[in-house]
Amino acid sequence: MALVNFPQKCLIIFTRYPESGQTKTRLIPALGADGAAKLQRLMTKYAILQAQQLQSNYPVNIEVHYSGGNSQLMSDWLGKNLIYKPQVKGDIGVKMSMALATAFSQGYKSVVIIGTDCPSLDRSIIKQAFDLLEGTDVVLGSAADGGYYLIGLNKLIPELFRSVEWSTSKVFNRTVEIASQLHLKISYLPTLFDIDRPEDLEFLKNNPAYQQILSRTA
Repeated sequence: MALVNFPQKCLIIFTRYPESGQTKTRLIPALGADGAAKLQRLMTKYAILQAQQLQSNYPVNIEVHYSGGNSQLMSDWLGKNLIYKPQVKGDIGVKMSMALATAFSQGYKSVVIIGTDCPSLDRSIIKQAFDLLEGTDVVLGSAADGGYYLIGLNKLIPELFRSVEWSTSKVFNRTVEIASQLHLKISYLPTLFDIDRPEDLEFLKNNPAYQQILSRTA
């Protein structure tokens, strides 16, 4: 029997439990192990804040798909009013494909996946992604490093997550190429910066969104 008032939209947030030395490892040379973990913690909490503010007046469920830690640690950290699921084993393509497959099998009609590395990704952009899905097959938000910070779909399209060189500058273009080969309609969101490498920190320091991270979630 269908659930009453079950939201048809699902926002999946991929993150990692902020254990020192195990997260944001490419930033450890610049920030140290504890500093990199703190940044992970702040950026994740900011992404959750944006999602919850969207959820306050928009019918969407939020799922946090985590690596590291466990459901109890995640709940203690981010609160008990979220859905927590461990990420499956495999590369990021496998993880996203399986997350989408599970979400659609649960009855969701549109699903958006984001990470927590993009301090300019706010609730208005997430809502825009869901709105665009009403008239398109794929929504993509390109990252300045050649990846993407958001993907949205109305059904699982596993080909989008195969034959992609993940964690390279080719990810976005390759995904667009596959979607075009499949004759899918694509809608695009603004290009934003991810914070992955030491050189990215200059953008973070000068970005107003970082001040929001510090003031709202520290």
